[in-house]
Amino acid sequence: MLKAALFVLGALTLSLLVWHIGITRIYEAVTQLGPAAMTVILLPSLLMYLLEAYGWLVTLGQWANDVPFWRVLAIRTAGEVVNMTTPTAYVGGEPLKAYLLQRQGVPLVEGLASVVTAKTTMTVAQILFILVGIGLGFWLLGAEGSVGQTITAGLVSAGLLIFGVGAFVIVQRQGMFTWMLKLLRRLGLRLQFLESREQQLLDLDRTIADFYASRRSAFLLSTGLFLLGWLAEALEVFIIVLSLGQPITVLSAVAIGALSVFIKGGTFFIPGSLGAQDAGNLLLLTAFGYGEVTGMTFALLRRFREFVWIAIGLACLAMMTKGIDRSRPAD
Repeated sequence: MLKAALFVLGALTLSLLVWHIGITRIYEAVTQLGPAAMTVILLPSLLMYLLEAYGWLVTLGQWANDVPFWRVLAIRTAGEVVNMTTPTAYVGGEPLKAYLLQRQGVPLVEGLASVVTAKTTMTVAQILFILVGIGLGFWLLGAEGSVGQTITAGLVSAGLLIFGVGAFVIVQRQGMFTWMLKLLRRLGLRLQFLESREQQLLDLDRTIADFYASRRSAFLLSTGLFLLGWLAEALEVFIIVLSLGQPITVLSAVAIGALSVFIKGGTFFIPGSLGAQDAGNLLLLTAFGYGEVTGMTFALLRRFREFVWIAIGLACLAMMTKGIDRSRPAD
């Protein structure tokens, strides 16, 4: 019920923003782009998906040689469509990725371990990207007004994220899943699903701990690839603003891209971050000196990109789950 209410509120917010700025004005800005420009706008997100799929692939270790890259890309795209369309803090599609990897011959333990470690390296890269964007935002705009408050909030949040991710890595190295199982037992809770898979949880913890202990180069490479993927978001900002006939610098594009990632991440509890993400993008563009029409058109073009990838993700999901007996639980 709450999810539905948030979705309706977000849709209402977006509709009011479009009505306030003017549907005709926004339509005219979009129609000036043409099919070629709309295609070019999608290229940075394609680059982002390719880089992030490879960033996940390197965490698979020896199993990376057994799964073609295009299948890893399809599985990740299928999992991301679940993350994008459900309010699950962008982790709802992660178990699905491990399950689909298992169907490609990767043992479930290794698949789950790669999902956990790749999510960690992606988050580390995301924090680095946000910190760079916050620094650029302070330098380009200063710390005055509402934007300065947003940047300050972002800095505090990034600090908390750094602490959280650091603690998360430490817990992973100490045995996260078996620790959770022991905690549940101390609380008097014995979940049969977990109890019957205790050995698998032990193996999973060992696999994750081994990744951090003996595969540091893979950790750094994965983090670097995900960071390049996040920087592709800045490239998308640069291309969209230029396509709308407005000037933009590389540093401004990085700052806008990073701060928009922060805003989207902070509104994960709203399905699709509907309304909040769009208002945030509008705020960022106007703070950097662009008009309301440019800001709202920018926000809607990013929504267009999301819809395209949702469609692609659903197609990948249908392809990768074809032939699955849904009445039979996964092992």
